[in-house]
Amino acid sequence: MTDSRFLQLLREQVGHEFDAHQQYVAIAVWFDSQDLPRLARHYYRQAVEERNHAMMIVQYMLDRNLTIAIPAGSPVRNDFTDVVGPIALALAQEGEVTAQIEAIFQAARAEGDPLGEQFLLWFLKEQVEEVASATTLLTVAQRAGTNLFDLENYVAREQIGDAGESADAPAAAGGAL
Repeated sequence: MTDSRFLQLLREQVGHEFDAHQQYVAIAVWFDSQDLPRLARHYYRQAVEERNHAMMIVQYMLDRNLTIAIPAGSPVRNDFTDVVGPIALALAQEGEVTAQIEAIFQAARAEGDPLGEQFLLWFLKEQVEEVASATTLLTVAQRAGTNLFDLENYVAREQIGDAGESADAPAAAGGAL
């Protein structure tokens, strides 16, 4: 089972989730440097959520007695010129993660791994919420234009996503942050 496509993709996903974590930290820091505290706070939370996703996969692999190694990270983007750029990057990132999770699920199904399929159902549901939230935030940012007070007020007033809290979420190795 250690050479299956499902497990190969799942191991790679740990790295993808940590890469998403790092990119969200970079986005949050950029918003912080622009004195946009509500957007910064949102993306700091997103970073923690992605870290937790990686650790959920790690815990699943530990629980199934599967070999897991934490990969080195990929470069992150830090150079943005306006508020739409990092928000659009976040949406694109969530689209990529969705495609990755779908591929892992399909591999589990093709290999007849019902435990793998069951584990990934939560992640599929989570990605629907993540893409929807990121899409809405991008739309609001585009509508706000240069009125960043409206954008900050929207982020302060509305709950964007589930803030990483889901009663049916898998356990994270070391505990969720």
